[in-house]
Formats: sequence, C-alpha cells, structure tokens
Amino acid sequence: MNWIKKVLNIGEKIKKVIRERPSKEDVEKSNWTTCCAGPILKTELQENQWVCKSCGKHHRISCKNRFDLFFGKDNYEIIDTPVPIDDPLNWHDSKPYTSRLKSARKATGQKCAVMIASGKVNGVTITAGAINFQFIGGSVGSAEGEAIIYGIQHAIDNQNPFVFFPSGGGQRMHESPIALTQMTRTTLAVNELKNKKLPYIICFTDPTAGGITASFASLSDVAISEPGALIAFAGRRVIEATVKEKLDENFQKAERVLECGFIDLIVERKDLSEKIATLLKILLKKNSVESAINIDETTENTRSISPIAS
Repeated sequence: MNWIKKVLNIGEKIKKVIRERPSKEDVEKSNWTTCCAGPILKTELQENQWVCKSCGKHHRISCKNRFDLFFGKDNYEIIDTPVPIDDPLNWHDSKPYTSRLKSARKATGQKCAVMIASGKVNGVTITAGAINFQFIGGSVGSAEGEAIIYGIQHAIDNQNPFVFFPSGGGQRMHESPIALTQMTRTTLAVNELKNKKLPYIICFTDPTAGGITASFASLSDVAISEPGALIAFAGRRVIEATVKEKLDENFQKAERVLECGFIDLIVERKDLSEKIATLLKILLKKNSVESAINIDETTENTRSISPIAS
C-alpha cells in the first residue's frame, strides 16, 4: 500500500470516529453528565439540587427545575407569556433561525428562553422569572423581552415583588437590532416596578454576560449570586486581548465580583428560598412604612392648605 492510500485510509478512519461520536442531543438525553471527578449520574446531582457534592459546583438547570427548587414542586403557577413573530429578519447562517428555534423548543419544552411563574415562598407571594441557558445559550430576543416585561407587569398588577434568575450570553444575534432594543424595554419595565415601590431581586446564575448584565440584571434592589457563577459583560479573551495582560483565574467569578461590590451576597442554592423570602419581608415592610409616612405627610400638607382647616 503506497502512502497516498495510507493517508486516505487514515482520513476515512477519522471520519468514522467523528460519525460515531454521540450527538449533542444524545449527550443531553443521557443519564450521565460530568463534573470534577468525571462522570456522574444526573439523578445523583438532582438529589442534591443539581450541586456537586465533591466540589460544590452549581450546575445549570432548566426554568422548571429552578421553580421546583425555589417555590417547591407543584407549588407555583406558570404564567403564559406572549410570543411575537419567530423570525422577523428572515435570518440564515449555517441553518435558518427558525430551525434553531424549533430544535431549542423541542429540547427544552419551552416557547422561549424565559419562563415566568408565580407562587409563595415562606408566606410571601412572588412573581419570578428565569432563563434556560439550554435555549440558544439563554440569549434574549423579542420573545424573551416580552416575557420579562409581561412578568414585571404581572408583579405590578398583583403587587408582588419580582425575583429573576438570569443566565445567558446576552442579546440574540439572529434578531440583531430587535434583540438590542430589549435592553431598553426591560430597563423601562424595571423602572415602572421601582416607581410602584415593589422589591426587585436578581440572583445571578452561571453564566450571565453581555446585554443581560448590561440591562435589567444590574438594576435590582439586592443582587445575589450562586457560588462560582460567571458574571460579566465582555468575554475574558476579549478583555485579555484589549489590555494585553493575563487575567487571574477568579476574574469575573461571583467571589471576585462580590469583592468589587457589584453584588451583595453569594448564597448556595439550598438556601436561596429562605434568604430571598427574608430579604423580601424586610423590603416589603420598609416600603409599607415609607408609604405610610408619605400618606401622613400628604394629609398634613392638605390640612395646612385646606380652607376648612384654617
């Protein structure tokens, strides 16, 4: 066999290995995942709230898993949110955007990356939202923006505090400027929530970056994070290329971000429900006291200018 045939045979062997490798869908459907010690059963992780017992890594979870842990299983109601037109720009790259949406919906069982739910935690009625990173990297498009705004409006209409668990790389490139406008729209919605004096808490989860960090995720009254979560705007490699320096390992991790004052607390997943409920009770009491003071001041001012009072 001459060297040409040998090279061709090697090429065929490589192709065969690649073809035999499990697909992304096969991996996601598997009963196994990996962590610090190698393969680990998903059921074992699930029993510990999807946190590794060895290294404490908080693995990414779906929106429904998040609500199950936060509210308690079957102790909440999923709020149906509007879904705009799927592909406003008729986007194509290696495959049509509509195909990516179809695959993401099939894999996650969600209409978009964001889900909104309402329920009680330790007696406090809460409207909560979460992003599923598995849905096109948790990126925010028009449907996600609508869902977040709808969730905030639900909180306002029902006089509920709003809690959100972001995760994703930012705005969805497949919707270009339409996705970018969601940064402004969600920011305006958060401002309305604040005008109504309703508490707003963000709990950063791994990873949160880009336009998500640069808009609604940075506007909360209290900013919490799960341990080890990446919290960033620009990516690590982009920053290293810009500043021409090697960044330390902890750069953009929750622990480092806490030291810089960007977040207020790091809370383990098992303690989140109790900690958030406690914070909300404090904030709700504070707001009710402030409202009472404002009412008293308004009444006093009204008396001072009333012709009857004079």
